Amino acid sequence: MTTKPIIGITIGDAAGVGPEVTVKALPDEIALRRSRPLVFGDARTVQAAADTWLDGWKARALADTQDASPEHGVIDVLDLQNCDPTKVRVGEVDAYTGEAAYQAVVSATEMAKAGRIDVIVTAPLNKEAMHLAGHRFDGHTGLLGHLCGTKNYFMLLGSPKLRAIHVSTHVSVADAVGRVKRDRVLATIKAANEHLKQLGISEPRIGVCGLNPHAGENRLFGAEDEDEIRPACEDAVAEGINAVGPLPADSGFRQAYEGRWDVMVVMYHDQGHVPMKLIAFDEGVNVTVGLPIIRTSVDHGTAFDIAGQGIANPTNMKSAIDYAYRLATGTVG
Repeated sequence: MTTKPIIGITIGDAAGVGPEVTVKALPDEIALRRSRPLVFGDARTVQAAADTWLDGWKARALADTQDASPEHGVIDVLDLQNCDPTKVRVGEVDAYTGEAAYQAVVSATEMAKAGRIDVIVTAPLNKEAMHLAGHRFDGHTGLLGHLCGTKNYFMLLGSPKLRAIHVSTHVSVADAVGRVKRDRVLATIKAANEHLKQLGISEPRIGVCGLNPHAGENRLFGAEDEDEIRPACEDAVAEGINAVGPLPADSGFRQAYEGRWDVMVVMYHDQGHVPMKLIAFDEGVNVTVGLPIIRTSVDHGTAFDIAGQGIANPTNMKSAIDYAYRLATGTVG
């Protein structure tokens, strides 16, 4: 990449902490002079946030992504003119802000698909508010899959010390067990391998968790590990991928933390989320793998309970922006 990547940042639900963490995070990124951050949202909302949490910074409304030109004291905004801050009910679920958040994601996705921006970073939206606005998606991931026409995508949590990619996420434990199938596990391993290569890791090392305690211990605690996960790992190895498993999840994550594995493939939501949030609660980044565009996100919600109080921590947003930059440029963190 010969030019600085344009990082499109969707503002999230304006009734939550999205505007606050976004404007708090941007001065550091702008100071690095390595990218062109561009907020997708209403310039009035961004200006209101800057007036509250930054000293003297201004929102600059743009009509074209290519006009993004970062400078100290200025936040570039692709102005959607869709969220009057005087109409925002801070800390409350509302179709008005749900619709504005939805439109920001749609706009950023269209620009990413068209090559007008290089990567998307999303501040949190509220699923209930989006549903009230008439958009019935399970959150960013389902919405982005729909907008990109992609059915086979994966959630990856990334941090400086640990990464985990999920075979399944927001389903019941019973349904998650039913989704541990050879083809799906193999697809997840392959997605992890491609993601790490995109990040600049030439020879990824992939640890694959078992489903059952002790990875089933030779069928003593269940057959899924031997019947589905081990064959998937063997298939991956046959394709030239360095994947080892099934591994007992507890020891596997310890090995990953110590540097043996570049990513852990996990079988269900909490198997990956618990260790990731224990080790990297503030620095953990949510990445949607398998889309034709690059998307990272904060790994927290709208936090309506603290919205507008000035106490939201921007560390997670800074990490999401940094991870997005590294994916766009192939730079290992």
